Amino acid sequence: MKYALLICDGMADYPLEKLQGKTPLQVAKTPNLDRLAREGSTGLAETIPEDMTPGSDVASLSILGYDPRKYYRGRGPLEAVSLDIQPAPDEVVFRCNLVSVSDEVMEDYSAGHISSKEARVLIDALNKGIRIDGVTFNAGVSYRHVTTIKEKLLQEGKGELRCVPPHAIIGEPIERNFPTGQGSRLLRDLMEKSREILNAEPINQVKIDLQENPANMIWLWGGGKLERPPSFQERFGLDGTVIAGVDLIKGIGRLIGLRAADVPGATGYYDTDYEAKASYGIEALEKADFVVVHVEAADEAGHNADILQKITAIERFDAKIVGKIVEKLEQWGEYRVVAMPDHYTPISLRNHTSDPVPFAICGKGVRTDSVIVFDEFSVAEGGFGRVQGHQLMSTLFASGG
Repeated sequence: MKYALLICDGMADYPLEKLQGKTPLQVAKTPNLDRLAREGSTGLAETIPEDMTPGSDVASLSILGYDPRKYYRGRGPLEAVSLDIQPAPDEVVFRCNLVSVSDEVMEDYSAGHISSKEARVLIDALNKGIRIDGVTFNAGVSYRHVTTIKEKLLQEGKGELRCVPPHAIIGEPIERNFPTGQGSRLLRDLMEKSREILNAEPINQVKIDLQENPANMIWLWGGGKLERPPSFQERFGLDGTVIAGVDLIKGIGRLIGLRAADVPGATGYYDTDYEAKASYGIEALEKADFVVVHVEAADEAGHNADILQKITAIERFDAKIVGKIVEKLEQWGEYRVVAMPDHYTPISLRNHTSDPVPFAICGKGVRTDSVIVFDEFSVAEGGFGRVQGHQLMSTLFASGG
């Protein structure tokens, strides 16, 4: 039996007036997702526990069968694993965004989706300009980076350290969203110091001249210490591969013992190479029995409030990922596939929410329900009803179907 988990990050949304009261998913042409709903069984998955911040870190752990309330330790360590960074036991790892701030307001959480080549120059400048023993900036992909800090440097202050993701405060003053609690003074000092260093970099002056958003500040969030949970093999008895364009998802995969393929052209943005992801996914299934294929583009469109790009990303996911992989699975014979978003990223909010997400499971032994269209509302009548996200893998692998 072959198993595929296909995730379109942030695909779920709210009805929009500009779409005559429909969601981007309802408007998009998705014959392959509709087929999975029609020939399989559907439902709603609660991927974000009630007391946790909605995001791909929490949601993806949940979908892969790991209850975030038990296993989540912060976003930073998950991304560090993907970058082959091995934090010491006394180090805390933070996600480090390159952002654009204008008039003390968070203008852009991604610095205009800065290229990885440009970002590496800026991260190198930060390491040269901020010489604090125990603080290291590590380059990642595009605007997504990692900072490791010795725990002893984060002792000042009282209360739990709280950091806000930059994509959650677009258009808001940064002053009221800086980290608070124990260790927050150092984080704020690093963020403020970064402004002086980054504003002096020629790359940013060129961006300003071209009327592009400069990477004129870092934003630290998602801190945590690395702890390894039981492996996927131990939990479910299967080996597999993660196909993704973002370090977070690859890091989660590696953390639980799955392989993470490096796919040429997988950017984590609108221009990601869908065909390459599908090809690598199919190749991975030739060698093992389980694959995760993750696409980020719809989530980015949600943060950017770009309706057209979100619809386009959903349609490309349907045609170039779901369609191609299911076609190959059918040729091989026995299989099961689940397709879903990880969380909502509504256009109207430009941020994540905790709403339960639609999913469809199709394949050998899966009973057919009455749902014939895949969207946020039709699946509420599906055969699975409403389930906890971390139960999905057990459902997918259940011997009885």
